[in-house]
Amino acid sequence: MSNDNTANSSLNSFGARDTLTVGDNSYEIYRLDAVPGTEKLPYSLKVLAENLLRTEDGANITKEHIEAIANWDPSAEPSIEIQFTPARVLMQDFTGVPCIVDLATMREAVATLGGDPNKVNPLSPAEMVIDHSVILDVFGNAGAFERNVELEYERNGERYQFLRWGQGAFDDFKVVPPGTGIVHQVNIEYLARVVMTRNGVAYPDTCVGTDSHTTMENGLGVLGWGVGGIEAEAAMLGQPVSMLIPRVVGFKLTGEIKPGVTATDVVLTVTDMLRKHGVVGKFVEFYGKGVAEVPLANRATLGNMSPEFGSTAAMFPIDEETINYLRLTGRSEEQLALVEAYAKEQGMWHNPDKEPVFSEYMELDLSTVVPSISGPKRPQDRIELTDAKNAFRKDIHNYVEENHPAPETKLDEAIEESFPASDSATLSFADDGAVIPNASNGAEGRPSKPVTVRSEERGEFVLDHGAVVVAGITSCTNTSNPSVMIGAALLAKKAVEKGLTSKPWVKTNMAPGSQVVTDYYNKAGLWPYLEKLGYYLGGYGCTTCIGNTGPLPDEISAAINDNDLSVTAVLSGNRNFEGRISPDVKMNYLASPPLVIAYGIAGTMDFDFETDPLGQDHDGNDVFLKDIWPTSQEIQETIASSINRDMFTESYADVFKGDDRWRSLPTPEGNTFEWAEDSTYVRKAPYFDGMPADPEPVADITGARVLALLGDSVTTDHISPAGAIKPGTPAAQYLDAHGVERKDYNSLGSRRGNHEVMIRGTFANIRLKNQLLDDVSGGYTRDFTQSASAKDAPQAFIYDASVNYQKAGIPLVVLGGKEYGSGSSRDWAAKGTSLLGVRAVITESFERIHRSNLIGMGVIPLQFPAGESAASLKLDGTETFDIAGITELNEGKTPKTVHVTATKEDGSKVEFDAVVRIDTPGEADYYRNGGILQYVLRNMLKAN
Repeated sequence: MSNDNTANSSLNSFGARDTLTVGDNSYEIYRLDAVPGTEKLPYSLKVLAENLLRTEDGANITKEHIEAIANWDPSAEPSIEIQFTPARVLMQDFTGVPCIVDLATMREAVATLGGDPNKVNPLSPAEMVIDHSVILDVFGNAGAFERNVELEYERNGERYQFLRWGQGAFDDFKVVPPGTGIVHQVNIEYLARVVMTRNGVAYPDTCVGTDSHTTMENGLGVLGWGVGGIEAEAAMLGQPVSMLIPRVVGFKLTGEIKPGVTATDVVLTVTDMLRKHGVVGKFVEFYGKGVAEVPLANRATLGNMSPEFGSTAAMFPIDEETINYLRLTGRSEEQLALVEAYAKEQGMWHNPDKEPVFSEYMELDLSTVVPSISGPKRPQDRIELTDAKNAFRKDIHNYVEENHPAPETKLDEAIEESFPASDSATLSFADDGAVIPNASNGAEGRPSKPVTVRSEERGEFVLDHGAVVVAGITSCTNTSNPSVMIGAALLAKKAVEKGLTSKPWVKTNMAPGSQVVTDYYNKAGLWPYLEKLGYYLGGYGCTTCIGNTGPLPDEISAAINDNDLSVTAVLSGNRNFEGRISPDVKMNYLASPPLVIAYGIAGTMDFDFETDPLGQDHDGNDVFLKDIWPTSQEIQETIASSINRDMFTESYADVFKGDDRWRSLPTPEGNTFEWAEDSTYVRKAPYFDGMPADPEPVADITGARVLALLGDSVTTDHISPAGAIKPGTPAAQYLDAHGVERKDYNSLGSRRGNHEVMIRGTFANIRLKNQLLDDVSGGYTRDFTQSASAKDAPQAFIYDASVNYQKAGIPLVVLGGKEYGSGSSRDWAAKGTSLLGVRAVITESFERIHRSNLIGMGVIPLQFPAGESAASLKLDGTETFDIAGITELNEGKTPKTVHVTATKEDGSKVEFDAVVRIDTPGEADYYRNGGILQYVLRNMLKAN
């Protein structure tokens, strides 16, 4: 197996091994200039080329692979497979716990099959940051942080004990305890090396992570991206990541952002542009003279959002700004000298005068960016702030359509019949041509359902559709960026000084990505103003953005649900998918931290910041957003006077030690884990049960039924939600049966170490629309085992139906639309799919991570023929499916297509050739073995 620990064992076909001397230190390096052609490559491909040079073994990585990347044709479609060996693996706890469960289970499986369990160890550094488990139960008061952490430990003690065991049992595995920060911020501020050294060899820091926003490190010049937990485990065990040499999109940055425009606005604009351009499976690389003007925090913000545009990575090269940031964040002068010397020696230092050749080109003049938000359900749905009120009024009809259908009158008729010509300037237009009056026509243009709420704590107020009930400054995307965090705090200061307050129905949240934020807020004297508006420290972790918003106050939740109000959340995050933020909230918007606070003051999305006042000052004068928006100079002066290197060195001085709670956890010992039979958090994984030493031949699929027929943009949140466990659902029923009280359900994300909960939570998102059913949302399907007639098949929970299908020996398929599996690198979206008995997923297109994860769990990803879909083929999900041609894989080759026959109840057939999305020989090996973990385990046994 190939791994970074044996870097100096490269075959070195090009004579690239050399010595680099930096100060008093000497390092072995693999020189890129030994390979003709590499000098013209984009930065990201230079990193890949060095990776291949250093890990050349003549089998997985050959001289031909190195030549292929040196001779890269920018215009070619990706076709050449390479094996990329990441230098390290990064995990957060939601996705990391099942990784460690699987490694612990693998130790036992190796022993069962006669191998040495101690061989199951990370071969490259693996680091986990526990940041996804804190829930914002308590907010808006000074005791919120302590109480939320206390509740976190009460709920997650079992998981944390297990992780402490793992830290002792496995080599090269470290855990950053709870309450420290968000994984990606801790990564760029502390864990990332930029240039690694190991066994005397210096090489580029590369890192895959079990969270899709691992790409935040791209802003530091670290190549890496999010992978599923199953791929991460394989990488930890020395298995290279199989990939095709990608197309690289050059994204030129010019100009400077205008005052009043934030890094969030830039990233929402770039997300919108790149999503429209189409960058799935590609690298994006920022270049040009404008790159030098982009602060590192803004680069990290852009890198972070790579999954939202759909690219594999979004790279910035190394330059002076990289070095300055490393210095600010407390890296040693020796490390800084190495990074600079190595990057310059290898042609990896940014040279704006020497532009590499790219596959495709895009450009953004930063001076054209305007303030923006995004929503109400996808990060790429950007709305200019000036149009936010109109956009909300169009979108709200989609959420309250039953009682308030959007007007059906078309534009040409409506202007004549409904409005005098002089009013034409007051119209805005819905996508379907319907007319919606804008702000000047009051509330006529939107559904309104005012509900009076009485609260002992908050007084009496009126809630209506569009009310902002969650305002969260949260997530890695923006809390790592001092310009927007200081900007938000300065806006809070000015708002308080004017006498403005947050609305009483708003659940406010401040969850910074690292403790350094608290340090600079304190030094700048800004915390009291944030607290005055309700933004007390709630936790250091991914709260609102991952769905750990916590419950809304009872009286507000009741008013929303009893009256079916369509309320909104505004958060400074990167994800706003349906059902993700809060079960009470239907519409979610991404915004910069200052705008989060502004919307918390406004209290509604039905608001125009240009024309609507936020309130009145002490003298009764109207106060508008422009009156409290801080200037660029104010922000920069505050940053300069309140942030210093010592804050970072002190915060990270003992980062793995943890607080008293962490250190006092009782920790199991031994090289194999003693599973507790009554645990509802951590259970032995079932993937190796009954696994033979050699794989059995793969088989065609016959007599399969459709478990779910789904539409476009089904995310990993739809497939494997991370948020609250809804009472009455199969996951809740399981917990009830094990004596867990409703208040202790915790979240699906926190229970990822228990496959019994997670199978029951698969396809259980409350917003999932399974088209086998009419107008039903949630984890339901038709159970065809319960009726001889498809039309009479009863509605059932997806999990319950799956149990019946598996008892009857009936395989399952899932049908989907475009961009199936977009979103986080959710390993359980694939694991749950597999354990439900799904053998194939047939869609119009896949997002990269989920496609590879399905293969990693032994599920074959197939695509409808180009231009076809379930609808165009008139498939309604009641058919029985036969898929022929999969057995070609037994002959050592991967078929381009397989033949699908869908037989309807009347005996008529729909036939088509589905495209096989097993894209590389390595993926074919995983599929033949029933999954990537089985493949790695069998290889491990052979190596013994």
